[in-house]
Amino acid sequence: MQLPRSTTHRILQGLVEEELISYDKKARRYFVGRLTYELGLAATGEALGIGHWRPFVDNVARRTGATTYLMGRSGIEATCLMKAESSSVIRVIPVDLGQRRYLGIGAGATALLAALDAVESDRIIRTIAPYLGQYSSLTEEGVRSMVDESRRTGIAVSRGNVTENVIGIGMAIREGDAPPRLALSLAALAPRDDEATVEDWKEIIREEVRAGQRAAFG
Repeated sequence: MQLPRSTTHRILQGLVEEELISYDKKARRYFVGRLTYELGLAATGEALGIGHWRPFVDNVARRTGATTYLMGRSGIEATCLMKAESSSVIRVIPVDLGQRRYLGIGAGATALLAALDAVESDRIIRTIAPYLGQYSSLTEEGVRSMVDESRRTGIAVSRGNVTENVIGIGMAIREGDAPPRLALSLAALAPRDDEATVEDWKEIIREEVRAGQRAAFG
C-alpha cells in the first residue's frame, strides 16, 4: 500500500489493541483476532438465510449439468457465496467461492444490477466502465444492453463476455420490496446452435428460484 513503515506499524498496533488481529511474537506474524471472530458470529442469522438456498443451487446443477452459483450483492460488487459444480466431463468454473466481481460482469452480477432502480444502476455502470477493458467482449454499452434485456425478461444472459465460449444465465431472488441481495446463476459451455437448451436452462432457474421463495415465504 506504499505506506511508511512507522504508519503501517501504528495501524497494526491499533488493530491488535482492538483484538481485530493478533500478533505472534515468536513467528513475527499477524493473524485474525478474537473480535473479528465475534463479529463473524453476529452474521449467523444471515448465513442461515443463505444456507436456505443450498438445495436449490444443487438442483439447478443436477438438472442442467452446469456449474451453479449463489451470488450476493456487496456494494457495487457481487460475491460468490455458494457453488455447486457441474456433472459435465468438462467443467466450467469462471468464478470461485469468495471471489468478487463488479455488478454487470457475469450473469448473476448482471441480474443483481438490473434489479436496482435506473438511477442507481446507471451510477454503478458509469463507475465500473473504466474496468471493463480487461474483458475482451464487455463494453459499457454492452452492460447496459444486458441490463435492459434482464429487466424485460427477468433473466440475465451473458454470452462469452467474461470467459470465451461460456454462457451464463442468472436470476435475482426477490424478498419483498427491497432490492434483491441474492441471485441464482449458472455457467456452462455455450451449446452451439441450440437455443432450446438455453431456454430450458432459463426455465429451470425460474422454477428453482420460485421453489426457494415458496419454501422461505410460503
